[in-house]
Amino acid sequence: MDYIPFGRTGLMVSKIALGTATFGTGWGYGADAATGAAIFNAYDEAGGNFIDTADVYQFGQSEEMLGGLLDGRRERFVLATKFANGDKAGADRLVTGNSRKAMVASLEASLKRLRTDRVDLFWVHHPDGVTPAEEIVRGLDDLARAGKILFGGLSNFPAWRLARAATLAEMSRAAPIAAAQFEHSLVHRAPEADLFPAARALGMGIVTWSPLGGGVLTGKYRRGETGRAEALGGRVFQAENSAQRSAVVDTVLDIAGARGVPPDQVAIAWAASHPSVPMIGPRTLDQLKSNLAALSLALSGDELSRLDAASTLEGSFLPEVAPQFADRPPAGAVPVA
Repeated sequence: MDYIPFGRTGLMVSKIALGTATFGTGWGYGADAATGAAIFNAYDEAGGNFIDTADVYQFGQSEEMLGGLLDGRRERFVLATKFANGDKAGADRLVTGNSRKAMVASLEASLKRLRTDRVDLFWVHHPDGVTPAEEIVRGLDDLARAGKILFGGLSNFPAWRLARAATLAEMSRAAPIAAAQFEHSLVHRAPEADLFPAARALGMGIVTWSPLGGGVLTGKYRRGETGRAEALGGRVFQAENSAQRSAVVDTVLDIAGARGVPPDQVAIAWAASHPSVPMIGPRTLDQLKSNLAALSLALSGDELSRLDAASTLEGSFLPEVAPQFADRPPAGAVPVA
Protein backbone atom coordinates (compact mmCIF):
# COMPACT_ATOMS: atom_id res chain seq x y z
CA MET A 1 0.00 0.00 0.00
CA ASP A 2 1.30 3.45 -0.89
CA TYR A 3 0.75 6.45 1.36
CA ILE A 4 0.21 10.15 0.66
CA PRO A 5 0.20 13.32 2.80
CA PHE A 6 -3.27 14.23 4.03
CA GLY A 7 -3.64 17.95 3.48
CA ARG A 8 -1.56 19.93 5.96
CA THR A 9 -2.11 17.58 8.89
CA GLY A 10 1.25 15.84 8.66
CA LEU A 11 -0.53 12.49 8.51
CA MET A 12 0.53 9.93 5.91
CA VAL A 13 -2.55 7.93 4.96
CA SER A 14 -3.16 4.96 2.71
CA LYS A 15 -4.40 5.81 -0.78
CA ILE A 16 -7.74 4.11 -0.08
CA ALA A 17 -9.77 4.60 3.09
CA LEU A 18 -12.04 1.93 4.55
CA GLY A 19 -15.59 3.10 5.17
CA THR A 20 -17.45 0.98 7.70
CA ALA A 21 -21.10 1.89 7.19
CA THR A 22 -21.72 -1.80 6.46
CA PHE A 23 -20.17 -3.01 9.74
CA GLY A 24 -23.19 -4.31 11.62
CA THR A 25 -26.76 -5.27 10.86
CA GLY A 26 -28.68 -2.58 12.70
CA TRP A 27 -30.01 -1.15 9.44
CA GLY A 28 -31.13 -4.55 8.19
CA TYR A 29 -28.34 -4.57 5.59
CA GLY A 30 -24.67 -5.03 6.36
CA ALA A 31 -21.92 -7.36 7.52
CA ASP A 32 -22.06 -9.48 10.65
CA ALA A 33 -19.24 -9.41 13.22
CA ALA A 34 -17.22 -12.21 11.62
CA THR A 35 -17.40 -10.68 8.14
CA GLY A 36 -16.59 -7.21 9.45
CA ALA A 37 -13.54 -8.58 11.27
CA ALA A 38 -12.35 -10.38 8.13
CA ILE A 39 -12.68 -7.17 6.08
CA PHE A 40 -10.89 -5.08 8.71
CA ASN A 41 -8.05 -7.56 9.15
CA ALA A 42 -7.51 -7.92 5.41
CA TYR A 43 -7.42 -4.13 5.01
CA ASP A 44 -4.88 -3.93 7.85
CA GLU A 45 -2.74 -6.69 6.33
CA ALA A 46 -2.77 -4.87 2.99
CA GLY A 47 -1.31 -1.80 4.72
CA GLY A 48 -4.48 0.28 4.95
CA ASN A 49 -4.45 2.76 7.81
CA PHE A 50 -7.45 5.11 7.32
CA ILE A 51 -10.74 4.02 8.95
CA ASP A 52 -13.97 6.01 8.62
CA THR A 53 -17.16 5.45 10.61
CA ALA A 54 -20.05 7.45 12.15
CA ASP A 55 -22.29 7.25 15.20
CA VAL A 56 -25.30 6.63 12.96
CA TYR A 57 -23.74 3.71 11.06
CA GLN A 58 -25.82 0.66 11.90
CA PHE A 59 -27.04 2.70 14.90
CA GLY A 60 -23.74 2.50 16.77
CA GLN A 61 -22.86 -1.07 15.84
CA SER A 62 -20.12 0.01 13.42
CA GLU A 63 -18.29 1.93 16.15
CA GLU A 64 -18.80 -0.88 18.65
CA MET A 65 -17.35 -3.43 16.23
CA LEU A 66 -14.38 -1.19 15.48
CA GLY A 67 -13.75 -0.66 19.18
CA GLY A 68 -13.03 -4.36 19.56
CA LEU A 69 -11.09 -4.67 16.32
CA LEU A 70 -8.79 -1.76 17.19
CA ASP A 71 -7.76 -3.29 20.52
CA GLY A 72 -3.98 -3.60 20.58
CA ARG A 73 -3.44 -1.78 17.27
CA ARG A 74 -5.16 1.57 17.74
CA GLU A 75 -2.11 3.67 16.90
CA ARG A 76 -1.64 2.01 13.52
CA PHE A 77 -4.75 3.76 12.21
CA VAL A 78 -6.11 7.19 11.48
CA LEU A 79 -9.57 6.84 13.02
CA ALA A 80 -12.36 9.11 11.82
CA THR A 81 -15.97 9.28 12.95
CA LYS A 82 -18.88 11.64 12.36
CA PHE A 83 -21.81 13.20 14.18
CA ALA A 84 -25.10 14.94 13.29
CA ASN A 85 -27.65 12.12 12.94
CA GLY A 86 -27.57 10.44 16.35
CA ASP A 87 -26.81 6.83 17.17
CA LYS A 88 -30.35 5.50 17.08
CA ALA A 89 -33.53 5.85 15.07
CA GLY A 90 -35.52 8.84 16.27
CA ALA A 91 -32.63 10.31 18.27
CA ASP A 92 -33.60 13.36 20.34
CA ARG A 93 -33.34 16.76 18.66
CA LEU A 94 -30.77 17.91 21.24
CA VAL A 95 -28.27 15.22 20.24
CA THR A 96 -28.69 15.62 16.48
CA GLY A 97 -27.63 18.45 14.20
CA ASN A 98 -24.45 20.51 14.41
CA SER A 99 -24.77 22.27 17.77
CA ARG A 100 -21.97 22.07 20.33
CA LYS A 101 -24.29 20.13 22.63
CA ALA A 102 -24.87 17.51 19.95
CA MET A 103 -21.17 17.58 19.06
CA VAL A 104 -20.00 16.91 22.63
CA ALA A 105 -22.68 14.36 23.48
CA SER A 106 -22.10 12.46 20.24
CA LEU A 107 -18.33 12.40 20.63
CA GLU A 108 -18.47 11.16 24.23
CA ALA A 109 -20.76 8.31 23.19
CA SER A 110 -18.57 7.49 20.19
CA LEU A 111 -15.42 7.38 22.33
CA LYS A 112 -17.04 4.81 24.60
CA ARG A 113 -18.11 2.61 21.68
CA LEU A 114 -14.70 2.93 20.01
CA ARG A 115 -12.89 2.25 23.30
CA THR A 116 -10.46 5.09 22.80
CA ASP A 117 -9.70 8.42 24.45
CA ARG A 118 -9.71 10.41 21.22
CA VAL A 119 -10.51 10.26 17.52
CA ASP A 120 -7.99 11.45 14.99
CA LEU A 121 -10.52 13.11 12.67
CA PHE A 122 -14.00 14.22 13.74
CA TRP A 123 -16.39 14.99 10.89
CA VAL A 124 -19.52 17.11 10.97
CA HIS A 125 -21.57 14.66 8.90
CA HIS A 126 -23.60 17.27 7.02
CA PRO A 127 -24.91 20.82 7.59
CA ASP A 128 -28.13 21.11 9.58
CA GLY A 129 -29.20 24.45 8.11
CA VAL A 130 -29.43 25.96 11.60
CA THR A 131 -26.08 26.01 13.39
CA PRO A 132 -23.82 28.87 12.25
CA ALA A 133 -20.28 28.20 11.11
CA GLU A 134 -18.93 30.16 14.09
CA GLU A 135 -20.52 27.65 16.48
CA ILE A 136 -19.14 24.65 14.57
CA VAL A 137 -15.63 26.11 14.45
CA ARG A 138 -15.67 26.97 18.16
CA GLY A 139 -16.99 23.54 19.10
CA LEU A 140 -14.32 21.67 17.12
CA ASP A 141 -11.65 23.96 18.56
CA ASP A 142 -12.80 23.21 22.11
CA LEU A 143 -12.62 19.46 21.45
CA ALA A 144 -9.17 19.74 19.89
CA ARG A 145 -7.85 21.79 22.83
CA ALA A 146 -9.33 19.21 25.22
CA GLY A 147 -7.44 16.44 23.39
CA LYS A 148 -10.63 14.60 22.46
CA ILE A 149 -9.99 15.06 18.72
CA LEU A 150 -6.84 15.79 16.73
CA PHE A 151 -8.48 17.33 13.66
CA GLY A 152 -11.93 18.50 12.62
CA GLY A 153 -13.46 18.19 9.18
CA LEU A 154 -16.65 18.90 7.25
CA SER A 155 -18.51 16.19 5.36
CA ASN A 156 -21.06 16.87 2.61
CA PHE A 157 -20.82 20.65 3.03
CA PRO A 158 -21.07 22.89 -0.05
CA ALA A 159 -17.92 24.73 -1.07
CA TRP A 160 -19.06 28.11 0.24
CA ARG A 161 -19.73 26.70 3.71
CA LEU A 162 -16.38 24.94 3.62
CA ALA A 163 -14.57 28.15 2.73
CA ARG A 164 -16.42 30.21 5.33
CA ALA A 165 -15.68 27.78 8.16
CA ALA A 166 -12.02 27.50 7.18
CA THR A 167 -11.66 31.29 7.04
CA LEU A 168 -13.37 31.78 10.41
CA ALA A 169 -11.06 29.20 11.98
CA GLU A 170 -8.00 30.93 10.50
CA MET A 171 -9.06 34.42 11.51
CA SER A 172 -9.95 33.38 15.06
CA ARG A 173 -6.82 31.24 15.44
CA ALA A 174 -8.96 28.22 16.17
CA ALA A 175 -8.00 24.69 15.22
CA PRO A 176 -8.15 24.60 11.41
CA ILE A 177 -10.81 22.82 9.41
CA ALA A 178 -8.40 20.16 8.26
CA ALA A 179 -10.41 18.02 5.86
CA ALA A 180 -13.37 17.80 3.52
CA GLN A 181 -15.42 14.76 2.55
CA PHE A 182 -17.89 14.53 -0.31
CA GLU A 183 -19.31 12.19 -2.93
CA HIS A 184 -17.35 11.81 -6.16
CA SER A 185 -17.49 9.24 -8.94
CA LEU A 186 -17.90 8.88 -12.68
CA VAL A 187 -21.63 9.45 -12.18
CA HIS A 188 -21.20 12.36 -9.75
CA ARG A 189 -18.52 14.77 -10.98
CA ALA A 190 -20.03 18.07 -9.80
CA PRO A 191 -17.43 18.48 -6.98
CA GLU A 192 -14.73 19.00 -9.60
CA ALA A 193 -16.21 22.44 -10.28
CA ASP A 194 -15.99 23.80 -6.74
CA LEU A 195 -15.30 21.42 -3.84
CA PHE A 196 -12.01 20.06 -5.16
CA PRO A 197 -10.55 23.50 -5.99
CA ALA A 198 -11.78 24.98 -2.69
CA ALA A 199 -10.46 22.17 -0.50
CA ARG A 200 -7.09 22.12 -2.27
CA ALA A 201 -6.70 25.90 -2.06
CA LEU A 202 -7.48 25.75 1.66
CA GLY A 203 -4.93 23.00 2.25
CA MET A 204 -7.48 20.41 3.32
CA GLY A 205 -7.20 16.66 3.09
CA ILE A 206 -9.89 15.27 0.80
CA VAL A 207 -11.85 12.05 1.22
CA THR A 208 -14.36 11.08 -1.46
CA TRP A 209 -17.11 8.54 -0.92
CA SER A 210 -19.10 6.21 -3.18
CA PRO A 211 -16.52 5.88 -5.99
CA LEU A 212 -18.73 3.10 -7.40
CA GLY A 213 -21.87 5.24 -7.49
CA GLY A 214 -23.57 2.92 -5.00
CA GLY A 215 -22.55 -0.03 -7.17
CA VAL A 216 -23.98 1.15 -10.48
CA LEU A 217 -20.50 1.39 -12.01
CA THR A 218 -19.89 -2.31 -11.43
CA GLY A 219 -22.69 -3.16 -13.86
CA LYS A 220 -24.19 -5.55 -11.32
CA TYR A 221 -27.64 -4.00 -11.48
CA ARG A 222 -27.78 -4.92 -15.15
CA ARG A 223 -27.45 -8.53 -14.02
CA GLY A 224 -30.48 -8.25 -11.75
CA GLU A 225 -28.69 -7.71 -8.45
CA THR A 226 -30.24 -5.22 -6.06
CA GLY A 227 -27.62 -4.20 -3.47
CA ARG A 228 -27.94 -0.53 -2.53
CA ALA A 229 -30.59 0.03 -5.17
CA GLU A 230 -32.98 -1.38 -2.56
CA ALA A 231 -30.95 -1.56 0.65
CA LEU A 232 -30.72 1.45 2.96
CA GLY A 233 -33.89 2.79 1.40
CA GLY A 234 -32.06 3.42 -1.87
CA ARG A 235 -29.80 6.03 -0.29
CA VAL A 236 -26.19 6.55 -1.48
CA PHE A 237 -27.21 5.05 -4.81
CA GLN A 238 -26.87 6.55 -8.27
CA ALA A 239 -29.31 4.96 -10.70
CA GLU A 240 -28.57 4.20 -14.35
CA ASN A 241 -31.42 6.49 -15.36
CA SER A 242 -30.14 8.31 -18.44
CA ALA A 243 -28.47 7.63 -21.76
CA GLN A 244 -25.40 9.48 -20.51
CA ARG A 245 -25.10 7.27 -17.43
CA SER A 246 -25.55 4.16 -19.54
CA ALA A 247 -22.67 5.39 -21.70
CA VAL A 248 -20.53 5.78 -18.59
CA VAL A 249 -21.28 2.23 -17.43
CA ASP A 250 -20.66 0.94 -20.96
CA THR A 251 -17.25 2.62 -21.03
CA VAL A 252 -16.25 1.26 -17.63
CA LEU A 253 -17.29 -2.25 -18.63
CA ASP A 254 -15.50 -1.98 -21.99
CA ILE A 255 -12.22 -0.88 -20.41
CA ALA A 256 -12.54 -3.52 -17.68
CA GLY A 257 -13.13 -6.22 -20.29
CA ALA A 258 -10.14 -5.13 -22.36
CA ARG A 259 -7.94 -5.07 -19.27
CA GLY A 260 -9.29 -8.35 -17.88
CA VAL A 261 -10.17 -6.78 -14.52
CA PRO A 262 -13.46 -6.30 -12.65
CA PRO A 263 -15.21 -2.99 -13.40
CA ASP A 264 -15.05 -1.82 -9.78
CA GLN A 265 -11.27 -1.53 -10.17
CA VAL A 266 -11.61 0.75 -13.19
CA ALA A 267 -14.06 3.06 -11.41
CA ILE A 268 -11.93 3.26 -8.25
CA ALA A 269 -8.70 3.77 -10.21
CA TRP A 270 -10.37 6.69 -12.02
CA ALA A 271 -11.46 8.21 -8.69
CA ALA A 272 -7.97 7.71 -7.25
CA SER A 273 -6.48 9.62 -10.19
CA HIS A 274 -7.88 12.78 -8.58
CA PRO A 275 -6.26 14.46 -5.55
CA SER A 276 -8.27 12.60 -2.94
CA VAL A 277 -8.47 9.48 -0.83
CA PRO A 278 -11.36 7.42 -2.23
CA MET A 279 -13.31 5.64 0.48
CA ILE A 280 -14.58 2.14 -0.24
CA GLY A 281 -17.43 0.49 1.65
CA PRO A 282 -17.26 -3.27 1.01
CA ARG A 283 -19.83 -5.59 2.53
CA THR A 284 -17.89 -8.79 1.80
CA LEU A 285 -14.24 -9.86 1.91
CA ASP A 286 -14.25 -10.52 -1.84
CA GLN A 287 -15.46 -6.97 -2.50
CA LEU A 288 -12.66 -5.58 -0.33
CA LYS A 289 -9.97 -7.57 -2.12
CA SER A 290 -11.22 -6.48 -5.53
CA ASN A 291 -11.53 -2.83 -4.47
CA LEU A 292 -7.98 -2.75 -3.09
CA ALA A 293 -6.61 -4.25 -6.30
CA ALA A 294 -7.59 -0.98 -8.00
CA LEU A 295 -4.39 0.50 -6.54
CA SER A 296 -2.40 -1.70 -8.90
CA LEU A 297 -4.37 -0.64 -11.96
CA ALA A 298 -2.70 2.23 -13.81
CA LEU A 299 -5.17 3.63 -16.31
CA SER A 300 -3.61 4.98 -19.50
CA GLY A 301 -4.09 8.54 -20.66
CA ASP A 302 -6.40 7.29 -23.40
CA GLU A 303 -8.51 5.31 -20.91
CA LEU A 304 -8.78 8.30 -18.59
CA SER A 305 -9.80 10.49 -21.52
CA ARG A 306 -12.48 8.02 -22.57
CA LEU A 307 -13.89 7.90 -19.05
CA ASP A 308 -13.77 11.69 -18.73
CA ALA A 309 -15.51 12.19 -22.07
CA ALA A 310 -18.28 9.73 -21.27
CA SER A 311 -18.95 11.15 -17.82
CA THR A 312 -18.84 14.90 -18.45
CA LEU A 313 -22.40 16.19 -18.45
CA GLU A 314 -23.33 18.49 -21.31
CA GLY A 315 -23.50 22.06 -20.08
CA SER A 316 -21.76 21.30 -16.78
CA PHE A 317 -18.90 23.46 -15.63
CA LEU A 318 -15.64 21.65 -15.13
CA PRO A 319 -12.69 24.04 -15.01
CA GLU A 320 -10.63 24.28 -18.18
CA VAL A 321 -7.12 24.95 -16.88
CA ALA A 322 -3.57 24.18 -17.86
CA PRO A 323 -2.59 20.55 -17.12
CA GLN A 324 -0.18 21.52 -14.36
CA PHE A 325 -3.04 23.14 -12.47
CA ALA A 326 -5.75 20.56 -13.18
CA ASP A 327 -7.43 18.57 -10.42
CA ARG A 328 -5.85 15.39 -11.74
CA PRO A 329 -2.06 15.60 -11.22
CA PRO A 330 0.23 15.14 -14.23
CA ALA A 331 1.37 11.59 -14.91
CA GLY A 332 3.99 10.51 -12.40
CA ALA A 333 3.17 13.23 -9.88
CA VAL A 334 2.32 12.38 -6.28
CA PRO A 335 -1.07 13.89 -5.43
CA VAL A 336 -1.46 15.70 -2.14
CA ALA A 337 -4.86 14.80 -0.72
